[in-house]
Formats: sequence, C-alpha cells, structure tokens
Amino acid sequence: MYSTKLLVSFLKTSRFLRRSLLPAYRLRNYSSKQAFKQLLQRAVIQEVFPPENEKVADLLASKQCVYCGFDPTADSLHVGNLLAIMLMLHMQRMGHDVIAVIGDSTAQIGDPSGRLTERDKMAEDVIEKNVAGLRYNLETVFENHAAHFWKPSKPGKTLSPLRIVRNSDWYLGHDVVGFLGTIGRNFRLGKMMTRTSVQQRLNSSEGISFAEFSYQVFQAYDWLHLYDQYKCRFQIGGGDQLGNIDSGHDLIRRTRSDVAYGILVPLVTAETGDKYGKSAGNAVWLDPRKTSPYEFYQFFLRLKDAEAVQFAKLFLFADQHELDNIIETQMRTPEKRAAQKRLAEDLTLLVHGERGLELAKRASAVLFGGTSANEALQRLREEELHLIFGDAAFVELQPEAGTTILDMAMKARLFPTTEDAVRIITAGGLYINQSRVSVPSHAIVPDVHVLPSNYTLARVGKKNYCLIKWRV
Repeated sequence: MYSTKLLVSFLKTSRFLRRSLLPAYRLRNYSSKQAFKQLLQRAVIQEVFPPENEKVADLLASKQCVYCGFDPTADSLHVGNLLAIMLMLHMQRMGHDVIAVIGDSTAQIGDPSGRLTERDKMAEDVIEKNVAGLRYNLETVFENHAAHFWKPSKPGKTLSPLRIVRNSDWYLGHDVVGFLGTIGRNFRLGKMMTRTSVQQRLNSSEGISFAEFSYQVFQAYDWLHLYDQYKCRFQIGGGDQLGNIDSGHDLIRRTRSDVAYGILVPLVTAETGDKYGKSAGNAVWLDPRKTSPYEFYQFFLRLKDAEAVQFAKLFLFADQHELDNIIETQMRTPEKRAAQKRLAEDLTLLVHGERGLELAKRASAVLFGGTSANEALQRLREEELHLIFGDAAFVELQPEAGTTILDMAMKARLFPTTEDAVRIITAGGLYINQSRVSVPSHAIVPDVHVLPSNYTLARVGKKNYCLIKWRV
C-alpha cells in the first residue's frame, strides 16, 4: 500500500488526478489564493492592512464578503475609480460577495483625504442625481463584465451578484447622542489627529472643520455595519484611504474582537505623477454623456509606452502568459502599440459595452481613417454624430437650390468674413465630411456633401468642427 505521504505527493504532481479527486471547493480555494498573489505581483493590490498577506490569502481561499465605498460627489465615476472597481470584479471572479456602498450620507460631510479645502455642502437633489449616476456606472460595468469577460472555469459556476447599498439606510435610524455614546467612545483623539488627511489640513490656511474631522468615524461605522450585516471582513480602498481603513479596522477589533482587513489599490496617475480624478481636473468619466466612448477609447490609445505597460498589468483580465506576450510585444515593437490597443478595446467594452466600443471604433475611423473616413462617416446615425462631436459647434440650415460651399460656410459662421472664407477654402483649409474642398463657388450636392443622416460635418483646419443639420 502507498503511504499517505506518498499519495499526497502524487496528488500534488498529478494535475488530472488533482482535478478528479480533490473536492471542488479545494480547487476553488487554490485558484483564489493564487489569484490574490498574482494581484499582488501585478501591483493591482498595493498593500494589505494590517500587513498579513499570508493570512489574507488563507482567508480569501474561502468565500468572503468584500466592499468598496464611493461618495456621490459627482454624477459619474471616473478612471481614477476604475482600479478599485477592477479589484471588486477580481474578488467577484474569485467567488466572493461584493458590495458597493454609495455614501449619500457621508457625502454631506466630505472626505478630507487629498483635499486642501473643504467641499461645498451639496443639496439633497444633487446628491440623489449623483447616486443614480454612480449606480448606473457600477451596474453597467458589472453587467458588461459578466457578458464579455467572465468565462466560468466549469459549467454552472456563476458570479455572486453585485449588491449596491446606500449608507443613509443605516444612518437615518441614528440620533447624534446615541451614535456618539455607542460608537464615538471607541475613537481616541490622539490617533485621529495623526491621520495624514487631518495633518495636511491642520497645517493649511483653511484648517479642518469638525464635520470633516469626524469623517473617519462614519466610514469606520460603515464597515462595522457591513460586518454585522454581512460578515464583511474586507474593504477595498485607494492608497489615500489608509487612515480611514485603519479606523474601521480598529473599530471592529474593539467592538467585535475580530480582525478586518483593508486591501489598498494604488492611485491611478499619469506619467507626471498627477492622479486622474475630478479634483485634479483631468477626469476621464465613465458616463458616456461626460466622456464619450470615443474619447474614453482614445484616452487609452494615447497612453505613453511606459504608462501602457503599467496600465496593462493593472487593468487587463489577461492571464499571466497572455499579459507577458502583450508586454513583450509592446517592448519589442512599441510602434504597434499592442498594449494601448488592448487596453482601449477591453476597457471601452467593459465600461461602454459592445455598442460603445463599436461607436468608438467608428469615430476613430472617421477622425483618423484617412481615405476611409468618409465611408465610416456615412454609416453614423444622428445620435452617434452628436456623441462623437459633442463639443463641436452645431447649426441648422434650410436647404436651398444653388447653395454654394461659401454660402454654407458663412451661414454656419465657420469664418468671420467672406474674405477669410474664400482665402482659407481656396488654400484647402476646409473639409466637408472629412474630404478637402477648395472651390468656394461649387454647389452643395446632397449625395456628396450631405450624409444619409441629413447632416454635414464641416472642419476648418485640424480641430475646428461644426455639425450642420439640414432641415427637411
């Protein structure tokens, strides 16, 4: 008979028997543990707090509950939030329950992290509008992930559904005195004062209000509530959230005698070190009404090579072998922009779905397709034209027999004077439907100068676009 030790050794080296004989939950546990370690290697996870990586890996080998909070300070999430969402998706793929907390109550207080000034107080109707926007972003991304990126390891394996909650659900039942008497007594002023976000504001000319100072108490209580309700032991947050996460960890330790862990993702920054976000003024939004699918697609397509390699590690669901191939191709032949193209396609599909990706590709063909640009333009519908050229000037004109290119240009106010128009058009500076025109006196021909959508796209120079709608 084989000894137990020999049998275990054999099972470890036999992939077929390991899959055949070991219980299914062990297989899932093994893959979850490996996935966690791979996320650390790729720097999707910046650090774990407390720094007990092996303990966390062991805990994640069985089903857990993980949450991430989003304050509705705008009506859309942005690329700066996307890495935290990606980690939520990874946790969902590993078999865990994921919760998104929309902080409609804490938004009225304002997180001081990373800010030099206090946020303006938000009206309730604005908060409600923002909550709806964030819910739409999150639901859309998770639905697109399930539809286009989730490939179950075995038939019948499904993803746990995303749970979205608002923290007003539990704060509305609290009174101030009761909250301070039960929760506030667990916080020590000295430790609260040491938080980086607090210190930065204390040393600023504006200082910090009591409301902002207490923000860490409320975020900590969010976690405690989720721990009690769902046994939620893990919180995802950006690297600038360590202080708030520490407060929640400490509150659960004090009141429930248990250990909860923060999983921190790095801040998404440009090559210059500036972070992408609303406060930084360079947000790339997830809402197509604020950043069109085309602009979103182009953001990743325009990444510098070093950024593209780093972003590929952070944002792609590719396995390690595939990721290595993408990076190797990028390093060997950077002119092919393999990483940028893969990022642009995958993330546009994740955020905007198939239709958004198709629209982004059509827009790219229109703007950069050379001789095929006009052909791509012919296929665009009216709403797609407005999505792509949302920042362009827009005019409506009445079609009249004999209207010339010069007539159209002046009625659309493309030029300040007729003399300027004639000079620039003659020099080849006007494009109609991405084709250069140079004779001001030529008549507007419907099948040539007017698209099937009954629009004309005029461009002066390289970037000055105007959408002209012809009244029917």
